[in-house]
Amino acid sequence: MSYPQAPWILQGEAVQTLHLVNVEQVRSLVPLELDIISVWPGKTVASVYLSYYGSNSVLEYSELIVVPAVVSYQGKIGGWISHIYVDHVDSVAGGREIWGLPKELADFEWQENNVTVRQGNRKLCTLNYTQQSLAWRQSLDASGFSAINNDLLLFSVGMKSRLGLISSKLEVPRESPFAGIGLGQPFLTISSQEMSLKVSAPEVVGQRKVEVIL
Repeated sequence: MSYPQAPWILQGEAVQTLHLVNVEQVRSLVPLELDIISVWPGKTVASVYLSYYGSNSVLEYSELIVVPAVVSYQGKIGGWISHIYVDHVDSVAGGREIWGLPKELADFEWQENNVTVRQGNRKLCTLNYTQQSLAWRQSLDASGFSAINNDLLLFSVGMKSRLGLISSKLEVPRESPFAGIGLGQPFLTISSQEMSLKVSAPEVVGQRKVEVIL
């Protein structure tokens, strides 16, 4: 099995939803070394990101990323990825071995204004969304935390895209692995068209604590 070395250049389109969730409800999904950022008393921002990267990318695949919280560590801010699914085995291998991301294989069914993600007979989620009308060209930078063994990692993502605000409805069945986050309906949904991403190699920013049982 082979995969491209970092950075990965990915081109395609995406839809991202933002949700207010309870800090205590997602605390168990986030390493204790990371501080969860509250944007409202007892609330943090979670996100669901669904994308398709086309043939001009280093790999052609679909992706579902679930971020249960925005976190900080030693002054650095980013998202912690608790669940991530793709439909390409090389993306799984690269994501796990380069970035320490818990990638799993899943099936993506893209239809007009609708995408459903499944693992076998289990549905992970369905997102219905409207078409983008007004949009503006924008460049943005973001960061994500991950871990390999005891190393805490931080990686940067640079994006150029036509961004627009749309409406959406997210359905997460009870049997979905991330149903416990309590996502509910998004307070904001962003559409990214003509998108280009640069996902850089991670850097080690700290160490996870090892629990010793005597």
